[in-house]
Amino acid sequence: MLTLAPDIEVLARFGRALADPIRCRILLALREAPAYPSDLADTLGVSRTRLSNHLACLRDCGLVVTVPDGRRTRYELADARLGHALDHLLASVLAVESDKTCPDATTEGCC
Repeated sequence: MLTLAPDIEVLARFGRALADPIRCRILLALREAPAYPSDLADTLGVSRTRLSNHLACLRDCGLVVTVPDGRRTRYELADARLGHALDHLLASVLAVESDKTCPDATTEGCC
């Protein structure tokens, strides 16, 4: 059963999903159109196993859903507004000092 997540949890899930470049690329691809895993793996140049793990994360975060299509399963954004949110994020300007990174960048892999 699907439930609505509280605001903070929504942001945390979205942040977790965007924390990995491959997941970002998946979301951007699905923003354009629904896709099958094999096509996504080929388009993104990743193994199907690796893609499957990232799709599972995106499903767990509530950002993508599966749609049965005969013997195949298609993936799409859980809500069309997620595509608009990605557009807004891409259009945002970040205030970043070029000589600074996050204090935990080397250990946490951020920035």
